[in-house]
Amino acid sequence: MEPVTLTKTQARKIILNAAGLARKSQFGTGIEAVYRLIDHLGFVQLDTNYVVERAHHHVMAARIPGYQTEWLGQLCEDGSIFEYFSSDAGYLPMYDFRFSLPVKNAFKMQRPPLTPAEIGLMKEVLDRAEREESLMVGDFDNDRVEASTGWWDWRPAKVALERLYLDGALMITRTKGFQKVYVLPLNTVPPETDLTMPTDEEYARFVIRRTLGALGIAYAKEIAWRARHVKGNLVKKELEKMARTGEVKTVVVEELKGPLYMLPDQEINPEISGDVFILSPFDILNVFRHRLKDFFHFDYQIECFVPAPKRQYGYFSLPVLAGETFIARMDAKADRKRKVLIVHNLHFEPVDLDNITIERFIKTLQGFVKFNQCRDIVFKKSNNETYLETILEGINVDSL
Repeated sequence: MEPVTLTKTQARKIILNAAGLARKSQFGTGIEAVYRLIDHLGFVQLDTNYVVERAHHHVMAARIPGYQTEWLGQLCEDGSIFEYFSSDAGYLPMYDFRFSLPVKNAFKMQRPPLTPAEIGLMKEVLDRAEREESLMVGDFDNDRVEASTGWWDWRPAKVALERLYLDGALMITRTKGFQKVYVLPLNTVPPETDLTMPTDEEYARFVIRRTLGALGIAYAKEIAWRARHVKGNLVKKELEKMARTGEVKTVVVEELKGPLYMLPDQEINPEISGDVFILSPFDILNVFRHRLKDFFHFDYQIECFVPAPKRQYGYFSLPVLAGETFIARMDAKADRKRKVLIVHNLHFEPVDLDNITIERFIKTLQGFVKFNQCRDIVFKKSNNETYLETILEGINVDSL
C-alpha cells in the first residue's frame, strides 16, 4: 500500500482533531458531550493531583464549555463508563469492558506468588464485599504490623483491595470527595455487557484502532504503550498486518522518521479554529514528550517530578495551545480558601501573538479561574511584560 504523505501542518491538524481540540464544543455540550468525548478517545487518564482541578475534569472542561465535575460520576453510576487501567488509571466506555479483561488477567498472572496470609486476607475482603456491597479503606482497622516507611507503604487491607480491583474481582466508584469505594462488578456492570475474553489478536487490533482514533497519527511505540501491562501483546505484529491489508495507513511526514500510522477514514484536512486551550499535563495531546517536539516543536515536561532546583517553568506548568501552536506554559495553583488562582509563572513561547489570540486567551483564562472555583487571578511572574499587561487590562474578575 502506498503511504500517505503529509506536511507538518497537515499532521498537526489531524492530531488536534483526533484529540478533540480542533475547536471548543467539538463534541457538543452537556453530559452527553462528556460521554461522546470518552467514547471517541476511548480512555481519559485520571490523576489525583489537586494543584488545579484534577486532570480528568480538566480534560473535559477544556473541551466542553459549562462542564460540571459531577457528570463523570453520573456516567459511572448509570453504567455508561467505568474506571480501570489502560496505559494508566482512567475512564473508559462501558462497551469496551471486555477489552479490560486481558489487562486484569495480566495483573493476576504476572505478579509474584502471594503468601497464604495474603491469599487469606483477599478472600476475607472479597467475602466482606459480597456481604456489605461496598467497602472503603477506612472500613478496615489499621492492620499494619510495622510503622509506615512512606507514601506507598500501604497497609495490608489496602493492598488486598487494590489487588482485587486490578484482578477484576472488585471495581471502583468514587465519593464526592474523590475517595475510592470498592464494589462488586455485579453491582456496577450492566447485565447486557459482553464479558467474553478477547483473543490476543482481537485485543491487539482493539488497542490499535482505539489509540489511532485518539492520537490521529502515531508511531508503533505510542500505540503499543496502551497495552503495556499485557506482556507479549501482539500490537506491533498486528499493526504490520493491518498496514499490509490497508486497515491502517502508513504515513510519511516531512522531516520525521517513520513509520507512522493513521486510520484510513481519518480526515486529512480538518478545519482548526484559533481557539485557545489551557491543557492538563495529562491531556492526551501531552502524554508523549517526543511527539510534542516532533509535530509541534514544543519541548514540554511536567516538572512536579523534577527536583526543584532543576525546574525551568514551575511545579505544575500547564501548556497553552492556540490553534495549532503552543503559545505559553502557565505554572498555576488554585488557592481554594482564598478563591484565588495563583499563576506563579506565565512563560510565553517565542511566537508573535495578535490581539485576537490574546483576547481568546483572556476569555479562556476567565473560564479557567471559574472552573477552579476561584473568583480572582494573580500573576507572580512572566517573561513578557507586554503580553501580561494586555491580559491584566482585559481580564474581568468581576464577571466571575
